[in-house]
Amino acid sequence: MTAKEIRDLSPAEISAKLRELRESLLQSRLRKQTGQVEKTHELRSLRKDIARLETVLHQKQAQPAPAAA
Repeated sequence: MTAKEIRDLSPAEISAKLRELRESLLQSRLRKQTGQVEKTHELRSLRKDIARLETVLHQKQAQPAPAAA
């Protein structure tokens, strides 16, 4: 997921996606501990996607809301 794709999402959609990716990361970590993960590079990509989502979410929250005229 690219930053451009993330910026097109609403803050609520970003939060939902964050929750989903965090759950997926947790499941992957548990499977890694039991030796069931074959694609260990997915852990890194999940962490980076989470970081991208959090960054864009914080940027959107820090931005002042556009005034309705």
